[in-house]
Amino acid sequence: MSVEIVRNYFKENNIEKEILEFPVSSATVELAAQAVGVEPARIAKTLSFYTKEKDAAILIVTAGDMKIDNSKFKHFFEMKAKMLAKEDVEPLTGHAIGGVCPFGNPEHTSVYLDVSMKRFDTVFPAAGGSNTAVEMTCDELEQFSKSKEWIDVCKQIL
Repeated sequence: MSVEIVRNYFKENNIEKEILEFPVSSATVELAAQAVGVEPARIAKTLSFYTKEKDAAILIVTAGDMKIDNSKFKHFFEMKAKMLAKEDVEPLTGHAIGGVCPFGNPEHTSVYLDVSMKRFDTVFPAAGGSNTAVEMTCDELEQFSKSKEWIDVCKQIL
């Protein structure tokens, strides 16, 4: 179970954060916002894309009210955005759909954080399971996810 991967990751990295586990699904932004009791924008959703070589994942963590802006993505990564196929999500991210998060991923996974989250004091990314979340500041998210950098590749969902 990938929530155990995240627990172990936190333990190995001396991260003192409580993983919230819910009796209901938090697999979508809307469900997570209801489970946590916050506005959907504060859910830090993790979107997964192929690398140019299609042998690893690029994870982009963004605010729940945002989506990928294809032209910004192409400009930054110098390739077209192609989300992972269902069958590639778990092998390339270490987590099943609904629980993909920026913690405890395979070594070859690259994590980027979208600037859209910086407007909040804290955000709630998933923690490996489709009924989990963890509250953290953007600084903590940057540190704990071992992200490469903050980027601007999203736009607000209309």
